[in-house]
Amino acid sequence: MTGTYRENLRALASAQKGAARSAPAYSRFVNRRLGRLLAAAAVRLGLTPNQVTGVSALFTFSGIALLVLVGPSWWLGLVVGLLLVLGYAFDSADGQVARLTGTGGPAGEWLDHAVDAVKVVTLPLALLVGSYRFETGPRWWLVVPLVHTVVSSVLFFAMILTEQLRRSRGVVSRAATGGRAPWLRSVLVVPTDYGLLCLLFWLYGAVSVFVVGYTLVVAATTLFLAAALIRWFREMRALPEAPGTGTEAV
Repeated sequence: MTGTYRENLRALASAQKGAARSAPAYSRFVNRRLGRLLAAAAVRLGLTPNQVTGVSALFTFSGIALLVLVGPSWWLGLVVGLLLVLGYAFDSADGQVARLTGTGGPAGEWLDHAVDAVKVVTLPLALLVGSYRFETGPRWWLVVPLVHTVVSSVLFFAMILTEQLRRSRGVVSRAATGGRAPWLRSVLVVPTDYGLLCLLFWLYGAVSVFVVGYTLVVAATTLFLAAALIRWFREMRALPEAPGTGTEAV
């Protein structure tokens, strides 16, 4: 479908997938809507899902590169935050373009996840390098983005693997946006929201405030990961073994 912008918006709204159960507030209620607006425009312009993924990567990695090349300031924080927000919104848009145009496939999903895998590692590493170069915050604080690199990588991999194992056994892992207090879980996990991390860079000009805020986000994400790994492992043990496999640890 390549109708008018309004027609594309209506079609996207009716074809929207259910939100992931653990999707935090910004990702679920803001970023998905921004992605829908961008997806409707992308379809109107004739962009493919992979091209939209490329646009997302361009915005995201431009912001990440600035963290290494330029010292902290208010204008840098605003620019980096805006670039990351746009990159995240286009990251949501590519899948919506694929659904609207019927052009999705394994290659597009693989590309999307590959870009995300690079993003979640390079963002904290870029912050680490930039902080070291421009002496942002105390030296001990450099451990925080280093920890964030490990936590983000493990969390991303574990989420993707858990999702794939669920799919392979026919387990539904998405919940509709209705139901009783559908926003409550999303609000409770908001400290782990990548969107919140993007917005946090708007405080990059106030180094002491940013350092505290970023440290709290990393601490909350680390605690979430620890709890999630335990829950996911128990869930995986309860799943039926796939035919022809015998890889479950004893």
